[in-house]
Amino acid sequence: MGTAKDASMFQTIIMGLVNVIFTLIAIFTVDKFGRKPLLIIGSIGMTIGMFGVAGLAYSNIIGIGTLIFIIIYTASFMMSWGPVVWVLIAEIFPNKIRGQAVAIAVAAQWSANYFISSTYPAMMEFSGGVTYTFYGVMSILSAIFIWKFVPETKGRSLEELEYILVKSRKVKAL
Repeated sequence: MGTAKDASMFQTIIMGLVNVIFTLIAIFTVDKFGRKPLLIIGSIGMTIGMFGVAGLAYSNIIGIGTLIFIIIYTASFMMSWGPVVWVLIAEIFPNKIRGQAVAIAVAAQWSANYFISSTYPAMMEFSGGVTYTFYGVMSILSAIFIWKFVPETKGRSLEELEYILVKSRKVKAL
């Protein structure tokens, strides 16, 4: 980040605190605000963080500004996509296929994690700005996907969700 080597421990502590604090925020607000709003707000924050890092990368500026945008991204992820997706995955599928569907959803989640992790070095070698712009665009698409296609599950029983998603034909694939 352009700071002294002894600052790396301080930055690690800051990131650890951000992870813990914003995960706790998600835990204590997911039932109050709902899954959908948290995921959309998180996506917006992640977009800001990634486009901020991309802009600095395009300008070859690495410093405290980069750290701030990474903190914005991390905080946004940890109060939304990090923990809330696991809640949503457990709620969204009908009872009779829940076990298999959750297994497939988790496998897809980890496959996506592997894809991002394995392509990141090559993307960064090509261009840091392009890499973070891509991640910013994906964050915008995640907000749109949640807004358009994912129902709110807050305050609903699993049976009620099954009726809403399957029997009312809102989700034909299930």
